[in-house]
Amino acid sequence: MNEETFKVRAYGFGELAQLYFPNITQKSASAQLRKWISNPNTLIKKLEKAGYKPGNRLLTPANVKIIIDEFGEP
Repeated sequence: MNEETFKVRAYGFGELAQLYFPNITQKSASAQLRKWISNPNTLIKKLEKAGYKPGNRLLTPANVKIIIDEFGEP
């Protein structure tokens, strides 16, 4: 069990994806996280209100907070 606590901060998209999917490549992890984000339409709308655009490589702390509120901490 990892004792380090998850910090809400700016993350590269692939970096955050890799935290959720540590056992696959960063490219595959990013694709999977994009699927997760686009699935519940309400989530993508919340992210877009917080400045997210599909294809963004950097997630703001506000974007990260929305994602962890939906899926839990990685």
